[in-house]
Amino acid sequence: MDDFQFNNFSFDPVVSFGFAAFLFLLIALPISFWSVAGGSNSSKARFLVAISNLFLTSQLILRWWQSGHFPISNLYESLCFLTWGCTLTQLFVERAWRSPIVSAVATPISLLSIGFASFVLPENLQSSAPLVPALRSSWLVMHVSVIMCSYAALLIGSILSLGVFLVDGKKQLNIRNSSIGSGSFRQSSELYFDERNENLNSIQPIEFSNAEQLDSLSYRSITAGFLLLTVGLISGAVWANEAWGSWWSWDPKETWALICWLVYAAYLHTRLTRGWQGKKPAAIAIAGFFVIIVCYIGVNLLGVGLHSYGWFFDT
Repeated sequence: MDDFQFNNFSFDPVVSFGFAAFLFLLIALPISFWSVAGGSNSSKARFLVAISNLFLTSQLILRWWQSGHFPISNLYESLCFLTWGCTLTQLFVERAWRSPIVSAVATPISLLSIGFASFVLPENLQSSAPLVPALRSSWLVMHVSVIMCSYAALLIGSILSLGVFLVDGKKQLNIRNSSIGSGSFRQSSELYFDERNENLNSIQPIEFSNAEQLDSLSYRSITAGFLLLTVGLISGAVWANEAWGSWWSWDPKETWALICWLVYAAYLHTRLTRGWQGKKPAAIAIAGFFVIIVCYIGVNLLGVGLHSYGWFFDT
């Protein structure tokens, strides 16, 4: 077997950390499904997602040390950063509601993201490369990291909205709490009368249904993501003015980011001013999910505009 040489296989610890994160998420997914079917807690799946997040954290730190710049300069690094953000958001959501439903709904997003980065992207796009001139700015960490964190929060929030349709789909949602969806008390529709026949509103603790919990957590996640997206768009405009001499150039990435902002602004508007809850705003959030996919992946795959640094087919 002298002809067989191990040198033909290149070992990159950064890519290996990505493989490990994918493996733990892959194991966590069926466990979360089994937990939902059996009505048990999701501690095992949550533990595996936390381990995956640690691998992704180590991966990003190692790539930062190897390249000498913040690891978000190409499509592979940004996908790994997005997966890190999604797993971290998922852990925060599960801290608020420890249900296997959250893990079953949210884990596939992280799994697909790190799987696409690890197995679909060619090897030359997985390796570190010097920053293009436009990215050699102190705004890189501020703008891109905030945008990616906003995408993570919005994606998780949108997929939780999808869960509103999948879980208890035949039941009518009757959420009587605030638009924020927090708290465990709702006003009873029954009226009680005292000895003087004075009606009193009875406030009783009522446990939320699964769909109501998902609606509440989706709203919180999307609110956080929307605020981050707003900050990211403002910082991006400042950076664009410094780099290209224009605050806004209607670049495809900028245009789709604005569409994304408008969709989620409509979602928040319907909840805060129209009082929509449940399936109606969930439908808007699901539409926002596909807008993010086009904005983030579509621009890179098409390789058009000023933001196409990680074009998939440019190999």
